[in-house]
Amino acid sequence: MDLTACTVTELAALLQERRASAREVAEAHLRRIDEVDGPHSFDGSPDAINAFIRVYEERALADARRADERLAAGDAGPLCGVPVGLKDLYAVAGHPLTASSRVVDLAPDRDCDMAARLFEEGMVLLGHLHTHEFAAGGGTDQTGNPWDLSRGPGGSSGGSGAALASRTTPAATGTDTAGSLRIPSALCGTSTIKPTRGALSLRGILPLSQTHDHPGPMARTLRDCALLLHAMFGPQAGMSGPRPAELERMPLLATAPPRSLAGTRMALSPRIGLTEIDPDVADGFDAAVDAARRLGATIIEPPPPDTSLDVGEVFLELVATDMLAWHRPLLEQHRDRYRQSIRDLLEFAERRAMTAVEYADAQWQRLESTAAWQDWLRDERIDAVLEPTVPIVAPPRGHGYDAFFTDEGIAYIALTYTWDWTGFPVAALPSGVGRRSGLPVGVSLVGAPGTEVALLEWGIALQEELGVPAPPGV
Repeated sequence: MDLTACTVTELAALLQERRASAREVAEAHLRRIDEVDGPHSFDGSPDAINAFIRVYEERALADARRADERLAAGDAGPLCGVPVGLKDLYAVAGHPLTASSRVVDLAPDRDCDMAARLFEEGMVLLGHLHTHEFAAGGGTDQTGNPWDLSRGPGGSSGGSGAALASRTTPAATGTDTAGSLRIPSALCGTSTIKPTRGALSLRGILPLSQTHDHPGPMARTLRDCALLLHAMFGPQAGMSGPRPAELERMPLLATAPPRSLAGTRMALSPRIGLTEIDPDVADGFDAAVDAARRLGATIIEPPPPDTSLDVGEVFLELVATDMLAWHRPLLEQHRDRYRQSIRDLLEFAERRAMTAVEYADAQWQRLESTAAWQDWLRDERIDAVLEPTVPIVAPPRGHGYDAFFTDEGIAYIALTYTWDWTGFPVAALPSGVGRRSGLPVGVSLVGAPGTEVALLEWGIALQEELGVPAPPGV
């Protein structure tokens, strides 16, 4: 049996039933990394995937040994012994943290909350995965897309998407500020859930924009994402709230029959017409809408909400200002070490120089806009909004760091950023493979705050109907 071909859910069953050991699973994935990932470098190369920036073989084998002890003692949940790769923003005590950049080389003395929760479950750390430098972009061009190495995997969690698609890890983490969980998932043919803002802790994760960032799980299927999200769920200290009882259903989603879509009202996104959609993406979206209808959903096209559908300018100003707040000391000392596009964004923030009043006014505008979207979902009785995840297929790699303000950069986030602005949860899954490009495309289900479980249930049903694509030869 090829253990690297197994999903998280499948590995969990094998490990719990003692048909495979955590060491065997870890060794299989370490071999796979060695065979297909190529040199783990800062810049990457045209003939390498380079999803991992660092691999922790000794740590992985030690984690696997402890997991096997827990499994043998019967003291283990479903994720015990399952390997995971962490985006190179997630602090892990005793390991470097660099954000795929030459600017920082941090040495954390404690795990970030999200990593700690996964380690408490007994997950096995394989290593850190590449991000678009400091998560500030949609390309991650130092990493190749396993579907076509001449293409990028999307970003900023591009290493995570590429590692999942190339089967070098069954589980990964990412962050999402303008689409960074969902973009690589769409372009690499994998799955993710961006939870409601505040549902997961950001403590110990290097920030892009503290007011927009969302951590989250990534995997090949939404069933796997449900298991991971269950383990990760919970806000950071100082923001604690009760754990919703419905989250206890998440582990059951890994094996339960798909939930019927009968009785659900799914709205076609009013934002689709704001950007040009690639024909392959349009075909995949149509396939997802047709599948939802076959499964019993009522598809509606209500009038748009009473708010601007395009807040890109103010969104960019807020994100850039948040980013500058964290980077200002580094920028003063190491300006020339940043890649050009990241420096462009930070220097834009310096020139814009938002005042405190302007910043507060923009955040108030955001609150009003979010309320209008919530009113729209309620008044139109919408259970989920259907939307193509990314309007383009994976573009050629090589120029994603040349400049920040490009048409390609805008296209990556054209449909995703709104749901970071509002903080709404989104389940994203593949919707097929383009007949023209031969590349994967994706669809998203967006819901009101706190509807992660329902979105996962409906997304799993759609995924059962649409299937999970795999790159040729993988």
